[in-house]
Amino acid sequence: MNLPAHKVTTANLGAAYPFMMSPSLDCGGVYIGRDLLGGSFTYDPFELYKQGVISNTNMIIFGQIGRGKSSFVKSYLWRQSVFGRQAWVLDPKGEYDLLAKYWGVIPLKIYPSGPIRLNPLEDFGSYAHVGGSHTASAHTAGSHTGGSEAKEEYVRRCVELLVALGSACLNRSLLPTENAASQLAFEQARQSNLHRQITIPDVVEALLNPTHESARKINTDREELAHMGRDLGLELRRLVVGDLKGMFDGPSSEGIDLSAPLVIIDLSRLYESHALGALMTCCLGWLNALLSVPSATKRFIVIDEAWAILRNLSISRWLQSSWKLSRSRGVSNIAVLHRTSDLRSAGSMDSEQVSLASGLLSDSETKVIYSQPQSELENTKQLLGVSSTEAELLPNLRKGTGLWKVGRQSFLVEHRLGPAEYPMIDTDQRLR
Repeated sequence: MNLPAHKVTTANLGAAYPFMMSPSLDCGGVYIGRDLLGGSFTYDPFELYKQGVISNTNMIIFGQIGRGKSSFVKSYLWRQSVFGRQAWVLDPKGEYDLLAKYWGVIPLKIYPSGPIRLNPLEDFGSYAHVGGSHTASAHTAGSHTGGSEAKEEYVRRCVELLVALGSACLNRSLLPTENAASQLAFEQARQSNLHRQITIPDVVEALLNPTHESARKINTDREELAHMGRDLGLELRRLVVGDLKGMFDGPSSEGIDLSAPLVIIDLSRLYESHALGALMTCCLGWLNALLSVPSATKRFIVIDEAWAILRNLSISRWLQSSWKLSRSRGVSNIAVLHRTSDLRSAGSMDSEQVSLASGLLSDSETKVIYSQPQSELENTKQLLGVSSTEAELLPNLRKGTGLWKVGRQSFLVEHRLGPAEYPMIDTDQRLR
C-alpha cells in the first residue's frame, strides 16, 4: 500500500526529534562540555535571560548518586569565578571542602555551641559596607535607619521566615492565631531593641511574654496572646536554650568574609537531624538578608539536598517566594535533588505541597537531568515536560552526560573536566 507523503513544519519535527531540530545556544559564557549532536556547549543564565531565551535564571539538577551532578556543580561554580561571579553554597553533607580548599576559603561549619553563629533575622540593608568582612561595626547599625520601604521589606522578610521556621519546627502549618502572634512578636522585639539587631531569642521572649500593647492591636488581652503563641515560642526556644542552641541564637559572628568568591555553609554535623529542614531555612534566611542589599555582582545560590526543604509545606512556600526574586537580585538559584520523586514524596498528587514543588520547577527554566531509573520516567515526563523520546534516553545516559532543558530547547551534553579539576570534585575520597 502506497501512502501519500506527509508534510510537517519544523515545529512538528522539533517535537518528534527535539535534539536534531533544536538550535544551538549561542550565549558564550562558561564551557560545560560537548553537545553530543555536535560542537561545544556553553551556558550562562544571565546572558540567556538578557537575550530572552529564558524568563528566569534559576536551575534545578536531578541525578542519581554517582552520575555526575556534583562534579558538574562544583566545576561550574569554579569556572564562573573567571567571570567575577560569586557562589554561596548550602552544604548539608560536607561535600564542598575540597572546592573550598582550591578556592582558598574556609567553610562556615555550623553545629550546636560551635564557634560560628548566623542571625537569620539580620538587617544588612542598613550597613554601609556590605560585601566586605562582617565586622563589629556592622552590628552597631540598627534596622531603623533606612527608608520606610526598606523597613517594610525587612519586616515582611523576617515574618515570612519566622512562619516558615515555626511550621518546620512544629511539623505542621501554623494556625491563623499563631501567624498573628509571630508578627506581633517580631514587632514587639523591634520596639524593645531599637539600637541593635533583632535575634530569635528576642522573638521567643516576645512570644512567651507579650505586652499589653501587642495584645490591644488584635483586640485581645495579654494572657490570650501568650496562649496563641505559646506552642510556637516553645518550639523556637529549642534554637535558644534547647538541643539546637548556639547556631542561630545571637548576632552573627564577626570576621565572616562576605566578599569571598565562595561562601560555604556546612551543616554536615546535623545531616541526620530531624530538624535539618529548619536549620537549612535559618541559613537561607541569613543569605536572603545578604541578598537584600543591591550589588552589581552576579551570584549563584546552591541548595544541595534540596529535598530536606521541599518536604515542608511552609518552607516550600517561602522558598518559592525567594525563587521569584532571583531576577531583581541578580541571582541564579540552583537546587540539587536525586530524583523527581523527591518532589512527589512531598505529598499526594493533588496536594498543595506538590503544587508548590511543581511551581518551583516552573520558576526554574533550566533543568539538568542526569541518569534516572526506569521507575522515575513517568514522574519525569509529567513534572519536567520531558518528551517520550527524551525519557527513553534517561536510563541509558552515561556518567557525566545529562539532558539539558533550557527554555523550550533540549540538549544532550557530555560534561568535560580539565585535569586540574578532578581533585576538587572527588566526592569518593573519604570512601576510599
